[in-house]
Amino acid sequence: MALASRIGSSSSQCFCSEMRGRETRRAHGNLNRMSWALRMDWAGRKMGRRAVVVAASPPTEDAVVAAEPLTKEDLVGYLSSGCKPKENWRIGTEHEKFGFEFGSLRPIKYEQIADLLYGLAERFDWEKVLEGEHIIGLKQGKQSISLEPGGQFELSGAPLETLHQTCAEVNSHLYQVKAVAEEIGIGFLGIGFQPKWALKDIPIMPKGRYDIMRNYMPKVGSLGLDMMFRTCTVQVNLDFSSESDMIRKFRAGLALQPIATALFANSPFTEGKPNGYLSMRSHIWSDTDNNRTGMLPFVFDDSFGFEQYVDYALDVPMYFIYRKKKYIDCTGMSFRDFLAGKLPSAPGELPTLNDWENHLTTIFPEVRLKRYLEMRGADGGPWRRLCALPALWVGLLYDEVSLQNVLDMTADWTQEERQMLRNKVPMTGLKTPFRDGLLKHVAEDVIKLAKDGLERRGYKETGFLNALSEVVRTGVTPAEQLLELYNSKWVQCVDHVYEELLY
Repeated sequence: MALASRIGSSSSQCFCSEMRGRETRRAHGNLNRMSWALRMDWAGRKMGRRAVVVAASPPTEDAVVAAEPLTKEDLVGYLSSGCKPKENWRIGTEHEKFGFEFGSLRPIKYEQIADLLYGLAERFDWEKVLEGEHIIGLKQGKQSISLEPGGQFELSGAPLETLHQTCAEVNSHLYQVKAVAEEIGIGFLGIGFQPKWALKDIPIMPKGRYDIMRNYMPKVGSLGLDMMFRTCTVQVNLDFSSESDMIRKFRAGLALQPIATALFANSPFTEGKPNGYLSMRSHIWSDTDNNRTGMLPFVFDDSFGFEQYVDYALDVPMYFIYRKKKYIDCTGMSFRDFLAGKLPSAPGELPTLNDWENHLTTIFPEVRLKRYLEMRGADGGPWRRLCALPALWVGLLYDEVSLQNVLDMTADWTQEERQMLRNKVPMTGLKTPFRDGLLKHVAEDVIKLAKDGLERRGYKETGFLNALSEVVRTGVTPAEQLLELYNSKWVQCVDHVYEELLY
């Protein structure tokens, strides 16, 4: 059932209290529809460790354990093993979304998410992923579904060749989720920051690594818990052919990441009110944990390469290691010490490549290097923008002419300018002053380069940029559109966003 029939149009009264009073839906009666016998049957099966997210390259299998102790050269070799010829480059798209109960609009509880996961597994033939007795995700081929700390529902897509394929994958996923979710009285919202509920209202998911992070975050920044429990993003993972190709794409991605943040800015509300930002999600990363976030100025040094990223990652404090199906708290400790067998919480223990792979997932810069590059600067949003984000970066980075044009355009940008954009864009978006104009003018050039790059690819993919072309043409970000609705049609009631951005 669509929300519109329950929300009304421009009522002068916030509709949430009315909804609570009259809306019972079928949620409570359906929460326990999935057979407990089925659950216990699956819980009793022998499961390996938690599935690692598959993106543009397959993860290292858990069984791969080095016969000799790992060296720094092994860690460098792990990153360089991501190099692949252009004909093998793929597109891996990931997105997160907020679940909520129809009627109350409250964040969904783990039990509801478990019912959704079991329902998807039953109806659409996904393989269940368990941690202990809890279902925490699904796998199907090279796609996976996982839970973020506050129950944000994430699809990590398969590595695909074209944007048509990745957009079809997103559409199929959203169809499946909607089909099962509506039966249990829940929906999903495409936005970058939780618009209505406080931290205390967000359920905590039963995943061991998140307990460790939840305890550590307040020690290293004031907004880390908000990052964990109240943000959603869309990102794309892209390949490289060589170390030099990786460097060029890394630099282009970092320089232009604030433009992506502006184009996708979609998180202007906190606890029911405007928060003063267009991308609250992006602002939150500025005070989450400065040891593992940011614009990585060393990437622009002449000496940068795989080894320099390894040196950086070795000194990013660890979160955990995983042994005997348990997470061991290693917060604040060094992977360098781990490499030498001197980890205080696991003395004598030596790392495997899987430990290294896990550690790399706990580093959160604006662009992240694994065996592929992750573009991490965008807010979550509705389905059109889930397809637009990979279109932007594929057009810029997978076409040699566009990539070189980006590098030429940004070559004289200083570290201070890049950081200024990173700091200011979350608040002022495309209206951020830059040199003798506005960031909007740079964004116009960037969208043109992306479109040209997609045209040269020859797959007729430029239509996926239409949503962004409109943002650049008007200079109005998605967040500013929401604020306009909030102050007019919605009569300053944020609850209407659950209709506006419902998947």
